[in-house]
Amino acid sequence: AGLGEFRIRDLNDEINKLLREKGHWEVRIRELGGPDYARIGPRMLDHEGKEVPGNRGYKYFGAAKDLPGVRELFEKEPLPPPRKTRAELMKSIDAEYYGYRDEDDGILEPLEQEHEKKVIAELVEKWKTEREARLARGEEEEEEEANIYAVNDDESDEEGGREKEGEEGQQKFIAHVPVPSQQEIEEALVRRKKMELLQKYASETLMAQSEEAKRLLGL
Repeated sequence: AGLGEFRIRDLNDEINKLLREKGHWEVRIRELGGPDYARIGPRMLDHEGKEVPGNRGYKYFGAAKDLPGVRELFEKEPLPPPRKTRAELMKSIDAEYYGYRDEDDGILEPLEQEHEKKVIAELVEKWKTEREARLARGEEEEEEEANIYAVNDDESDEEGGREKEGEEGQQKFIAHVPVPSQQEIEEALVRRKKMELLQKYASETLMAQSEEAKRLLGL
């Protein structure tokens, strides 16, 4: 560096100052309705500059990049990004993170069905092989699994009634509770209808008088 270290630093500072001033003018031109030179203008000078990692905004050009203390800055590894806090990590956790929406893309379900068919086929083939081996040894087939829905006669008696077949083959139901007669049912319906009418049209006083008259008449 024939210009000297301090001269090079001054020139590099002057370049950065001009770049900042250029950026301010580009913003002002855009505010006045002019073209956006920051987007469409030439950026050759910006590409030649090099920023120190972690120090955005100030660039080193040409010999300034080889100045004592600057070269070491470029050789350093950039700082690792800051670790996210637990609260920040929880913000990105949703139902999809736990796998609740894995079947939405239509990829997992066909794979599961194909694997299920394969496993079933393997189990069936294994059962057939074992069955043929038992028959070859002369072993008897295992008894069929007992019907869990079958009801014994003793158990059916506990339900309160039992069906029997009559002489003509018709099923009869024997009840173990008293069954009211037709007349008792009609009387109960009449009493219920009377109570509904009284509750609908009679006042509390009238109902009290009616009860008193019934008591006196012995009804």
